[in-house]
Amino acid sequence: MKQSIQRWKAWANRLKIEIYALYLAYGDPRTPWHAKVVAACVVGYAFSPIDLIPDFIPLVGYLDDLLLLPLGVALALRLVPRDVLSESRERAGELVGQSQPVNRLAGVVILLVWAALAGLAAWWGMRIFKR
Repeated sequence: MKQSIQRWKAWANRLKIEIYALYLAYGDPRTPWHAKVVAACVVGYAFSPIDLIPDFIPLVGYLDDLLLLPLGVALALRLVPRDVLSESRERAGELVGQSQPVNRLAGVVILLVWAALAGLAAWWGMRIFKR
């Protein structure tokens, strides 16, 4: 059991370094625009204070953290050039213990998506209720 927890912690730490490396690769001029778009979305979501699926929802709440985020990271890592990625990983390993950037714009966008979904659900509920 203890060994399993250690593996999960190591995996989470590695994911953290990869996300930070994507953050650094985004700023590199050698990174192609399509890789920057994917990296910006992944990093923005990872550093956002708001989750797409709130963590307090039983079972499903951590789905985005366990599936969506690693899949997005894997896609972004494939798009970033190898030399940029290796340099970014090296720098990320040094900087990961320091403060992390927070993407407030991504948080606002996710909040707006949730508000739009709530509005749509309310509108749909009102239509059904009026029948």
